[in-house]
Amino acid sequence: MDKRNIAIIMGGYSSEYDISIKSGNVVFNHLDASKYNLYRIIIAKNRWVCLDENGNEHPVNKANFSVEIGNKITFECVFNAIHGTPGEDGLMQAYFELLGIPQTSCGHYQAALTFNKRDLLSTMKPHGIRCAESYLLDKGDEIDEDAIVRKVGLPCFVKANKAGSSYGISKVYKKEDLASAIEKSFAEDDEIIIESFLDGTEVSVGVITYQSKVKVLPITEIVSENDFFDFEAKYEGKSQEITPARISKNKEEKVSEMAKKIYNILKLTGYSRSEFIFMGDEPYLLEVNTTPGLTEESILPKQAKAAGISLPELFESSITEALKT
Repeated sequence: MDKRNIAIIMGGYSSEYDISIKSGNVVFNHLDASKYNLYRIIIAKNRWVCLDENGNEHPVNKANFSVEIGNKITFECVFNAIHGTPGEDGLMQAYFELLGIPQTSCGHYQAALTFNKRDLLSTMKPHGIRCAESYLLDKGDEIDEDAIVRKVGLPCFVKANKAGSSYGISKVYKKEDLASAIEKSFAEDDEIIIESFLDGTEVSVGVITYQSKVKVLPITEIVSENDFFDFEAKYEGKSQEITPARISKNKEEKVSEMAKKIYNILKLTGYSRSEFIFMGDEPYLLEVNTTPGLTEESILPKQAKAAGISLPELFESSITEALKT
């Protein structure tokens, strides 16, 4: 049987570029090269290129997503390892849907919806999913600090609405600090969301389609050494990520059921990782990631490992499911 050509896309246009390159290389190193012809493709604002085995760059033809390396190479499937835009917000998904090339993450609508925190939360509320109280701002809006504090209280979180890896996020304790936090978030996005502080146990729940079934992975508890689970806590070792989480059976069942419900309501495919905070026994949804980190240190691969799924199995299953579509 001929080996299938698989493109692993990485990079992107956002602050998460370097993390995505790392994720993409982990996928490249763990997929079985005896089963697939693997190609690393870097998607950047100023270039789309395919790396050959010597690291030389070959331009990608955007008209049909092909590349010339000696001869013309086309792809049967795309493994999406781009965090942030354009890989997590629906743009690449729509592009591949138009070209008829299967890809491993969810569809373009689901990606766009989950990437927009406020749209996601407003979609989930009618389904009984609890969320923090929030206040929304668009660039250019008048900033009424008293109204913000009345609505969400202090401390509160100021977040870029469409950004990942905790870029553009601040925890604000005093009304006087709101303006600078809002400015920081607007540096990442033209929409921001200000949320009430939920004081409880934070957990991350991975849900994947594996062997044709929706599977909830063992839950991870996030214990940050910093004031919250910020970039430093996520990527520079300033947090403990404990899998399985030290929570009661009741909480485990509740949050697993909720994460699976969200996956099914949204008709997600591929990987998702949903973040929750427990207030008492009730999980409150923070966000849903549809192209989560895939390095050895990332949460989802650790959860898969705890479920007895190796990285090669995890990555290969994603391609197998995409090729069924």
